[in-house]
Amino acid sequence: MANNYAYITAAAPTTTTIATRPVILSGITLNKAIATGVITIYDGVDVSSGTVIGIITSPASLLQNQVSLDYHDIELKKGLVIVTSIAAQDILVAYRCNN
Repeated sequence: MANNYAYITAAAPTTTTIATRPVILSGITLNKAIATGVITIYDGVDVSSGTVIGIITSPASLLQNQVSLDYHDIELKKGLVIVTSIAAQDILVAYRCNN
């Protein structure tokens, strides 16, 4: 099984479709935590048909500059979409194809 990653650096809040087929989500790293930043994770090929599986919200007063979240290999049946909002984000999404 090949390991893959998506590196998302957004100058503004954005929606990023990472995969349009089943994948295993391993983790997300906030390379530079942003105060009040929000990251929403969807199992789906787009936001309108996807299911929210997680929402990460950074506090207004940051306790650290980098945060890693281990998702212990969550199986996403449809695909993977990441939405960043409130502030620009610098994140790394680790996943692998579910073959």
